[in-house]
Amino acid sequence: MPHTPPANDYDVVIVGASFAGAACALAAVHYGLRVCVLERKTDPGERLHTTGIVVKEAMEQTWLGRMPDHLVQRVARVRLYAPNLHNVLLTAPGYYFLTTDTPNLMRWLASELRANGVDLRLQQSFTDACRDVDAWQVEGVGRTAYLVGADGARSRVAQRTGLGQVRDNLYGVEREFAGVQLPEGDALHCFVSRRFAPGYIGWAAQNPTGVQVGLALRHDPAHARAPDIEGFLEHVRDVVGLPHSAQVAGTRAGLVPCGLPDGPITAPGVILTGDAAGVVSPLSAGGIHSSWRHGWAVGDAIGLHRRGTGPAAEQVARQAAPTFHRKRMLRWAMDHLQRDWPVNALLRTGPMRRLAEQIYFHRRGVRM
Repeated sequence: MPHTPPANDYDVVIVGASFAGAACALAAVHYGLRVCVLERKTDPGERLHTTGIVVKEAMEQTWLGRMPDHLVQRVARVRLYAPNLHNVLLTAPGYYFLTTDTPNLMRWLASELRANGVDLRLQQSFTDACRDVDAWQVEGVGRTAYLVGADGARSRVAQRTGLGQVRDNLYGVEREFAGVQLPEGDALHCFVSRRFAPGYIGWAAQNPTGVQVGLALRHDPAHARAPDIEGFLEHVRDVVGLPHSAQVAGTRAGLVPCGLPDGPITAPGVILTGDAAGVVSPLSAGGIHSSWRHGWAVGDAIGLHRRGTGPAAEQVARQAAPTFHRKRMLRWAMDHLQRDWPVNALLRTGPMRRLAEQIYFHRRGVRM
């Protein structure tokens, strides 16, 4: 008699309940699929690695536009600082960012998953999976047609299934100051400094619950060093108006991908998305919008394919992953050519201002 494979427990098991994982789950469950999301945290709002800054496109084009008003604060301008702290104000008509109460944003996302029929399993880590005929057997969960790794820069799904892993990362740390108001709270304050942030920037921003101040630099595993967040705070505190009496209420830290995985992001029945797939701008390290779009595309493709009306989800996932070709060129320049003196000299010139506006506001004079 022909062998009949056992029935699957789920259509898709997603590892990670952050932006890419949530988007994938919400898209897939729309098709009536059985969706399980594994999240190792007890509380989705704890131990965060994201700044939670959302761009206009994410707010207007994705599910994130449903965020409750009290979780977001609109920021319409960018104040860009040279290493010598000379600065310029950047604006673009109609463009804005949203800072967020990120811990409660992640809790809201978790509630959205459950309200839409997703089996969200908090405090359950992904440990291992093996291919079983035409499905994946996920340890502690059961059989699933698709396994999706949305589990960050050090993806265990990638490690256990032999997919590519991201090796090029930034390392960032961010401090939260609850109940503090900046004098210019409607601007995102960004600092270029090879001393404090080689390969990236520092920043300060007003959010719905206070102020967040962060710093990131290029991560070299062989010579890893922590960002000098205390030195940076002393460098910028007075210029942004952060009171010396302000007390740290929390700290976030972690790796942020700025490169592609060193191998494929798909294999039969398994797909990487979000940070695990390197779906992050290599220049700005902005990943919420791109991760949400890719996660949603993966979930939608799985839904269509399970219904028999779409191509292989693995193919869609590969095609939907952005390559950021021009931004990768600028990332190379930032890694190898960054110097403080040109920024000090040129920050207020027209060409430098236009380049900065293209980067921050996604203006279409130069496609990024």
